[in-house]
Amino acid sequence: MSDEDWGAFAQEWRNSYYKFTRSLAADASLSWKTVDDHHLESLQELLFNHGLGREDGDFGGLWNHLEVKEMSLIWHKLDPWPDTVAGLEALNTKYETCTLSNGNIALLTDMKEHGGMPFKHIYSSELFNSYKPNPAIYLGAAKRLGLEPSQCVMVAAHLGDLEAAKNCGYHTVYVERSQEEQNENEEEARKK
Repeated sequence: MSDEDWGAFAQEWRNSYYKFTRSLAADASLSWKTVDDHHLESLQELLFNHGLGREDGDFGGLWNHLEVKEMSLIWHKLDPWPDTVAGLEALNTKYETCTLSNGNIALLTDMKEHGGMPFKHIYSSELFNSYKPNPAIYLGAAKRLGLEPSQCVMVAAHLGDLEAAKNCGYHTVYVERSQEEQNENEEEARKK
């Protein structure tokens, strides 16, 4: 596979995450699973679909099961945006900061440590057995902080996340990040 093919593969993997979290947020009858579990299962499926493994889980000598598991955990080592740590440090002088992410607690804890992000609290959709944009996530986080939603501010690079938070009573701040927005029409997204 070429570098371009691997880039498309990575995007397909990321898109499967969006589809997965949206389906669980919309349908409480679906079985709960963590983002880490999804990342492993979807990676194995993509490898199979791209001819890089068999349905029985054999990867034809390219990788062993432990290596595939390690690849699925690459999300734990994402570097934060360059201004993130300084921004959080500044906010921490006056406010309580926390994550509110679809990532599971182990994933968020590792990302926080790897990136040196000084969040005061780690809140995960895992705590609420659903995924954003389910209102239970936003309302549950405010409740755990002992605050009304109107006392909370969601800062995010995803308009859908901000819209859901706003619908729950949060104030919102949009931070534009290159290639983060999932809208088909990015120009229209910027106008919002």
